[in-house]
Amino acid sequence: MKITAEMVKHLRDKTGAGMMECKRALEGANGDAEVAIDNLRKSGILKAEKKASRATKEGKIATVIADGKAAMVEILCETDFVCKTDKFQDFVKSVSEKALTIEADGSISEELNEQEKENLTGMIAIIGENMQIRRAINWKLTGKAGSYIHGGGRIGVMVEVENLDDEAVFSDLCMHIAAFNPTYVSEDGISEDIVKHEREIAAAQLEGKPANIIEKIIDGKISKWFSEVCLLNQPWIRDDKSTFKKQFPNAKIKRFLRWEVGEELA
Repeated sequence: MKITAEMVKHLRDKTGAGMMECKRALEGANGDAEVAIDNLRKSGILKAEKKASRATKEGKIATVIADGKAAMVEILCETDFVCKTDKFQDFVKSVSEKALTIEADGSISEELNEQEKENLTGMIAIIGENMQIRRAINWKLTGKAGSYIHGGGRIGVMVEVENLDDEAVFSDLCMHIAAFNPTYVSEDGISEDIVKHEREIAAAQLEGKPANIIEKIIDGKISKWFSEVCLLNQPWIRDDKSTFKKQFPNAKIKRFLRWEVGEELA
């Protein structure tokens, strides 16, 4: 019996299973939807779909840099035990490599989830835990990229820099980002509204101080805040009396990412 797209869609709507899984199940059932559902149950696919509501708090971040592109993905599972298995880690590696092939410069979460839906469902069925491709990004590089994975994949860093070729410095820069967790590259990347808000908070802390020194104190507080949130203003990981900007004045940090498994997304 010929399996039509409408039959596949109907089974998918009814079961939540992937398109290819539904098509195979219908083919094996000669078009009988009820038998196809039984086939899906027997194969574990529906069992996998039912796990989709279970919390995923563990996982792994992976990066890939090649052919003028850089990609980073975060994939979640339920337990640390599964996170450490070869099957899960191989899956994370394969997904990160697939992410690099998607033509984009920015978030590719939706595209990657669509492309990997069948594989993800199959992995859930095999492993027995809910899993999620939480986020993925792909950069088209004009500079040089570096990456760093910390804590067995708990933290992932990716950075793009122009006018910097020293691999050791790239490694230090990535470790710095992982350790100090900056929010911005520099002061120039912070909107006026955000700076104004921080100045208002600083001013509120100074009630009762003489008016002629309040502005100087606020300026000092903002400068200290810049040294906490701006990568170029933070004390350098290899010399806390200096900064990356002072150590490597010709280098231009174009962008960076620091992801931590399960962190709250902005």
